[in-house]
Amino acid sequence: MSLRIIAGQWRGRKLQVPESEATRPTSDRTRETLFSMLNSRLGSFDGLAVADLFAGSGALGLEALSRGAASAIIVEQDPPAIRAIRANIANLRAQAQCDVRACSVMSLGVAKAPLDVVFLDPPYGTGAGAVAIDKLVRLGWIGEATWISLETAANEPPQIRSCTLDAERKVGKALISLFRRTNPA
Repeated sequence: MSLRIIAGQWRGRKLQVPESEATRPTSDRTRETLFSMLNSRLGSFDGLAVADLFAGSGALGLEALSRGAASAIIVEQDPPAIRAIRANIANLRAQAQCDVRACSVMSLGVAKAPLDVVFLDPPYGTGAGAVAIDKLVRLGWIGEATWISLETAANEPPQIRSCTLDAERKVGKALISLFRRTNPA
């Protein structure tokens, strides 16, 4: 599978895909749908702080940077995927904007501040995205203004206690769900 940046300053640039069975890169079509959904809600990515969790190739974080985001935290634990992420960042000369963390999403500590957008693309069928979101809310990564994008299998609608579903779209075998943090009562 080949991936490319869809829009922004790096439009059309190719991205390396990890040589690993452990990752399933988000297709260009799915990314295009996701970013269209987010653009209609955000207006633009200019100056935003984003996180790409269960990152694989880092395509979601790099797409956001290409569209004007100021910074991206990219989290992945699979060694071949980390090598692909670092190569993609170097190829785009985006080192200054990226914080790559070679660890499990579940091992992230307390956040310095809530992020503007959090992308999660965990392995299908594991429920890892819902567990991670609830933990990230408790640790301060997700605030009341944060947009959360979760990709799951089309037949795997997520249930997240700490968030409210804003929108969802099926794209091929994927289901993209956008959430906002539920205000505590």
